[in-house]
Amino acid sequence: MRYQLCVSGAAAGETVRQAHHMAYAMGAEIAKAGKTLLTGATVGLPHYAAMGFKSVKNPKGSSIGFSPASSYREHVSTYRLPTREFDYINFTGMQYVGRDVHLVRSADAVITVGGRMGSLHELATALESRKVCGVLLGSGGLADYAQTLLENVEAPGGKDVIFDADPARLVARVIEALDAKYADFIDVDNTRDVLMKQNIEDEDIEPPVTNRRG
Repeated sequence: MRYQLCVSGAAAGETVRQAHHMAYAMGAEIAKAGKTLLTGATVGLPHYAAMGFKSVKNPKGSSIGFSPASSYREHVSTYRLPTREFDYINFTGMQYVGRDVHLVRSADAVITVGGRMGSLHELATALESRKVCGVLLGSGGLADYAQTLLENVEAPGGKDVIFDADPARLVARVIEALDAKYADFIDVDNTRDVLMKQNIEDEDIEPPVTNRRG
């Protein structure tokens, strides 16, 4: 399945300097896995993740940003946020707090890299929403305190959070957890397409040609 993986992290501060290369690698691994990257369409670590995603040629997924702004103009002029690394930007108009909730609720999984209070809000929202959660150890900030926090503060799914210090391995483990979560899920469209292809092959019927002129 083409899961939507959210990378959550600090927009500024020490963790950006410490872990920007890890966020970049995280984005690249998500692209290589053929999944879709979701970020807050912001600067800092999420931006590095988006740049890493775009460094992979012809990814099967997309880079989608969730902006706190209500328009492209506001996104650029008021919030001063990037645009180049996104295939699509959802202008939520919900400012930062509302944007965070919309972003997390739209994701299949949330991966925390570094992080400050905004990332803590996103992690808490992800846990309350029963999302698969991953935390990149060694990336500073929230990511390196999350394990201690969850050992002392009860949270839904807190014991199931995936901790790993390697970006590639963490992405693989998050995808593995999603595969297990959706093991009983049947995509009706995919099933229909497979049956249609089988019928066409069995009956030796040529599929319809689309976009033909005349």
